[in-house]
Amino acid sequence: MYCNKCGAENPADAAFCKKCGGQLHDEEETRVRVADERGRPQVQALDGSETDERIFAINPTVKFVALGYLAAVVAAFVLVVLLTVLVPGFVPLIGVVIGLLLLLVPVYFHVQAKLIRYALTDTTIEIDRGLVSRTTQHIPLRRVQDVTVTSSIFQRMLGYGDITIDNASEDGGKVVLDNIDMPKKYADMILRQMRSLDR
Repeated sequence: MYCNKCGAENPADAAFCKKCGGQLHDEEETRVRVADERGRPQVQALDGSETDERIFAINPTVKFVALGYLAAVVAAFVLVVLLTVLVPGFVPLIGVVIGLLLLLVPVYFHVQAKLIRYALTDTTIEIDRGLVSRTTQHIPLRRVQDVTVTSSIFQRMLGYGDITIDNASEDGGKVVLDNIDMPKKYADMILRQMRSLDR
């Protein structure tokens, strides 16, 4: 294999030129998957540097959104029936339009839930928000002091809740992963990963 920069000959499996130190492959070609000591796949470059592997990536639940859709449909139907009975000469098509407008409320919350993504990697918790303008917040696991699961009565009935993370970073404060399905399961995964880093 010959270096593209200086033309020196190098072994076929070399990642960098032995003469000038230049990279011999494109960055994407130098990445291989290896298994870490716990048997999980880990992305690693041929130069030995590692990048974090995602353990989980989830969106907020849409269970309450589904209930919102159901409520909007029922409300639209009742509204059309009432207006047709109570208002003489009422055009049912107008009621249908009003019903469709009611559906915009759960649609809004559905889109909002899909624009948020929570992820746990080997070393950080990542929170992605937005579609066109996207922001990503990284919380190093070594700075997490506590992980708490909270659920209201309504949330417990539907099987979801919030995960509150006490963050010891410079800005401090708490970070809340809102409306997570099976929150205890994901909180346990975060705590398990924190413990593995302390070993």
